[in-house]
Amino acid sequence: MKDVQNEKDPRMVPLKKVGIKDLHWPLKVILKEDGYQSTVARISCSVDLHREKRGIHMSRFIEVLNKLEVITPQIFEEILDSLIKIMEAKRAHLEIHFPYFTWKESPVSRKKSPLKVDCFVEAEKEKNFSFKIGVRTPVHTLCPCSKEISDYGAHNQRAFVEITVKTRRFIWFEDLVEIAERNASSPLYTLLKRPDEKFVTEKAYENPRFVEDVARDVALELEKDPRITWYRVYVESMESIHNHNAFACVEKGDFVLEG
Repeated sequence: MKDVQNEKDPRMVPLKKVGIKDLHWPLKVILKEDGYQSTVARISCSVDLHREKRGIHMSRFIEVLNKLEVITPQIFEEILDSLIKIMEAKRAHLEIHFPYFTWKESPVSRKKSPLKVDCFVEAEKEKNFSFKIGVRTPVHTLCPCSKEISDYGAHNQRAFVEITVKTRRFIWFEDLVEIAERNASSPLYTLLKRPDEKFVTEKAYENPRFVEDVARDVALELEKDPRITWYRVYVESMESIHNHNAFACVEKGDFVLEG
């Protein structure tokens, strides 16, 4: 059978990334406490394409991805090595996004409910292996300016904190969620009884935070964590009294701690 993809291409233009996108795939995520959580990931996978090759064999991505069952750095590197070999490439890239549920206890009634966070992993292999993990955690922010200038009340809203890290030692998705939550005005909860609602409302009022505040404090905490070698923090607030959102971002290397 004729191999069209393997034909020589006369245009001689190399391509940085060629691959598949939005492939849905069942996965298991190792839990911090014990066991696994099943989820469905959305996968993008690619390799570079030599200037003389017309195309790639898409089916080979799926064949290699068949070994992806549990998320670990070792498995990701194995997959990238296999792609580089089978595709005769120099570089391979793999990115996954998936929903992940943490079980949270409400602050007063102590009732448990699941909270969805969006997690992602990005890995690339050329000469060296690069592995990033991240979470997009929903939180609650209350505006310091609104509180200061108002006779009563203050506008508040949902926001999210997106943290992406490279690490020298293993770090749990739950650890990053906790970092995001403790630097917001308040965490979010799926289930709140009236005493819980009172507690969360008052906690946020006593802890007003701009998106700038959240981004800076998350960055300072990540900066001091010996497991983390690089990070990026992005905070976005779905403003409740404006017809736009507010955001702030910072990346390792953007500032230097004094002393």
